[in-house]
Amino acid sequence: MLSEKNKQEFYQALIDKNTEYECVFFVGVKTTGVFCRPTCGARKPKFENCEFFKTAQAALLASYRPCLRCRPLSHPNHVSDLVRTLVEAIEANPEKRWKTHDFEKLSVDTCTARRQFKKRFNMTFVEYARARRLGIAMKQIRAGEPVIETQLNSGYESSSGFRDAFSKIMGAAPSNLKNQHNLLKSAWLDTPLGPMLAIADDMSLHLLEFVDRRGLEREIERLRTRCKAAIVPGMTSPIKSIQTELDKYFKGDLNVFQTPLKLLGSDFQKSAWQALVEIPYGQTRSYMQQAEFIGNPKAFRAVANANGANQIAIVIPCHRIINANGELGGYGGGVARKKWLIEHERQYS
Repeated sequence: MLSEKNKQEFYQALIDKNTEYECVFFVGVKTTGVFCRPTCGARKPKFENCEFFKTAQAALLASYRPCLRCRPLSHPNHVSDLVRTLVEAIEANPEKRWKTHDFEKLSVDTCTARRQFKKRFNMTFVEYARARRLGIAMKQIRAGEPVIETQLNSGYESSSGFRDAFSKIMGAAPSNLKNQHNLLKSAWLDTPLGPMLAIADDMSLHLLEFVDRRGLEREIERLRTRCKAAIVPGMTSPIKSIQTELDKYFKGDLNVFQTPLKLLGSDFQKSAWQALVEIPYGQTRSYMQQAEFIGNPKAFRAVANANGANQIAIVIPCHRIINANGELGGYGGGVARKKWLIEHERQYS
């Protein structure tokens, strides 16, 4: 999470077009929906209209599109013709799901595209295209717009393309939602550590994840399949509850969550998740200690796998598990967030 001091520093660098900050941050402009590099020559936005990101992928997932003037997805002073061609092709049809024949039409080798995108942006071409689609869909969720055909068409050149993207992420085309008997509702929650996605029915919370978590699309697909349900934008009592509780948690005013949860996993996974909840606020345990706690000291690897399968971040506090040597270890939401959460809880414990 960026501090207010960091934001002010980055904003001044933006005003000064300071080249020393190239690739250090990107700025999203709320009024235009684009994101830029620090040295962009466009008219500078007001501070309150800026969102700052450490990576281009984070900006994409927040639904910003790359600026056509400063081209933030191109290395300064070194623009690959192939990369430029592909980026422009995506922006011409951002909801498009790319196939092999699409590359062939552009006379582009897929392996070369993957390699060059990975080198320039630390993500593959497919990851970039998926991030744009996900950003578009999440923007709809964030706005809370009803999923009806006329509104889906607004702002998109291809409604069928958006339906494909919507189906990939949420598991049902908008026109088919009326035929679904089981519905889960999803909402975008803003937090100091970045946006989170909450999915719940009328009784309990099923998923709470950071939007930029790797594999989030697969998690949503597994949830949809297990529940045999469509997932649509909307609000339920559990989502309202977790939104209120998260606000209190991040202010340091709450250390035990009461929002009802729906845990979808094996008996072992459920026991591992329950053990996570029982780790005292402000404390940490190792994987070995956690395995001993549930009565199976040899199962520390299985405990680690169960932690990785946790779909309800923060509430089921897998961030409280660290390596035996004291190092933080991995975390689905990112190690920087894990460190922040641990320090935050210690501060208020």
